[in-house]
Amino acid sequence: MQSAIAERLRLFVEAGIAVTSELSLEAVLQRIVEAAAQITRAPYAALGVIDRSGQALERFVTTGISSGQRAAIGDPPHGRGILGVLIHDARPLRLDDLAGDPRSVGFPPNHPPMKSFLGVPIMLRGVAFGNLYLTDKEGGFTDEDQDLVTLLAAQAAVAVENARLYESATRWSRQLESLNEIGSALIGELELDRLLHLVATSLRELLTARVVAIALPVGDEMRVEAAAGEGAELVGWTFPRARSKAGRVLARARPERVDDVLGDPEVEPASARRLGARAGLYVPLLVRERAMGVLIAHDKETGSGAFGDDDMRLAEQFAARAAIAVELSERVARDALRRVVAGQELERRRLARELHDETGQALTSILLGLKGVEEASESEPVAEAARNLRELVVATLQDVRRLAVELRPKALDDFGLVPALERLVQTFSEQTGIDVQLESRLGDERLAAEIETTLYRLVQESLTNVVKHAHASTVSIVLVRRDGKVTAIVEDDGRGFDQAEARRDGLGLVGMRERAALVGGRLTIESSAGAGTTIAVEVPVA
Repeated sequence: MQSAIAERLRLFVEAGIAVTSELSLEAVLQRIVEAAAQITRAPYAALGVIDRSGQALERFVTTGISSGQRAAIGDPPHGRGILGVLIHDARPLRLDDLAGDPRSVGFPPNHPPMKSFLGVPIMLRGVAFGNLYLTDKEGGFTDEDQDLVTLLAAQAAVAVENARLYESATRWSRQLESLNEIGSALIGELELDRLLHLVATSLRELLTARVVAIALPVGDEMRVEAAAGEGAELVGWTFPRARSKAGRVLARARPERVDDVLGDPEVEPASARRLGARAGLYVPLLVRERAMGVLIAHDKETGSGAFGDDDMRLAEQFAARAAIAVELSERVARDALRRVVAGQELERRRLARELHDETGQALTSILLGLKGVEEASESEPVAEAARNLRELVVATLQDVRRLAVELRPKALDDFGLVPALERLVQTFSEQTGIDVQLESRLGDERLAAEIETTLYRLVQESLTNVVKHAHASTVSIVLVRRDGKVTAIVEDDGRGFDQAEARRDGLGLVGMRERAALVGGRLTIESSAGAGTTIAVEVPVA
């Protein structure tokens, strides 16, 4: 008798040492189960980890059940019946006959028969972390078994806490390394695609997510620019901005966690099924409260697949780095475009001046010379040829002057936006026969040169589109200055177009939007087939 007690105590001490020697949480849980089976001599033991809701099991670790038996049984238990009793009442439970208890719900098909039962909770700081279950000990479980398993559960709680702390420290170390890697890449890497891919790949590994993607807005759509995991093939995929969860998160500029993707009314079912998503994280890429894109993560590879608060905080850190990368890329592109536009305007000004001054003067001199030839000639054929040639030079001179104005109207630099537009409208009407009405409410104060040039070019491009595409008979141009903004509206009565079918880069609209954005402006379009087109440009002014 004494030797049997000594042997059990020895096994208990060895089990306690083995449990506390592990640092991996998964290994600790397996050790606890094996130790409980060893000190009680039970053929079957299991440990169920309670989920965040406190109502069910999210993990079930076993010993005594073979891999073949587990496959035949199917899904692990979720915490109903006798297992659920311990979840809701965290006290030891001992039964001589499981099937005889009215709370039992029986076993699934292919489950080995089990009779006796001992369940003991594992408590962490007064809260149940999980439960130890032991079954089918021959002769049933004793008070001594219950006392030993209760003591083991107390040791197991300490081991679980230590393993959690170790894994947390390791996880934070990996997170810091990843964040530092991304920070270094932001300094040295110029390709946005590579930066976003690094963010998605690093975050997927840290979250243990099935897929992580980054989508950026492109017009009325969202486009996946980077993806890691099972969704790597999604790069380039576009989806509606207004009807998608990501688009709504972008509009709200607020992160959201979804534990049941298909149950969320804002999630488009077709997209969710294509991704096979169960749970999701949607985190906007924010820079100074401006949402520039959305980071999307689906399905943790452990447990129920749902993400926790720590996952959300981590995703926000990575989204912030991705936002910086996007903003830097946009800033570089904007600066490059601004330099190109400035260079174009400078070259336009130079060419306009040369056409007006040098070429224009040369053609005028030719005209004067031809006039002299015409008057001095006594031969009628020669005089007729001189007259014809002079008419050709006059027409060429007019074309040169028109081209000089189109390149860079001198009135824009000398007198401002409105006089330059008045000249543009007059020339446009004379050449096309289209009636154009210009109304200005800008006042007498001139705008900044860059803004005047931008508005002039946008109105000029709009009129070009009217000639090429609209088939309009009248055009209205209105300039308004109000509340620190200048708005230019160009409206025609042409045939319009279906915006849903029009290409995003059609009619030069992408370039117009980019040009407006260079001065902090915004360009909007309203059009439908047969109802004309309205283009509005809004630009902030000091």
